[in-house]
Amino acid sequence: MARQFIRHTTIAGERWDLLAWNYYGDPTLFPAIITANPLISIEPVFESGLQIRVPILQASPVRNSDLPPWKRTGQ
Repeated sequence: MARQFIRHTTIAGERWDLLAWNYYGDPTLFPAIITANPLISIEPVFESGLQIRVPILQASPVRNSDLPPWKRTGQ
């Protein structure tokens, strides 16, 4: 299956980690976005108007045993 992407047009001041937070809810997933954009320079902040490809990631299932006790269900 071909990889799917969302196109994002940057505004001045955005960063890789902010894109990951906005699209994935986790700023540590920014390497997936960097990898999908090999022609974009890795800079601290973006200028406005860059076209960024944001890969659609598959959600991995969360096991109850991986959660802290207060977030576990059905116990």
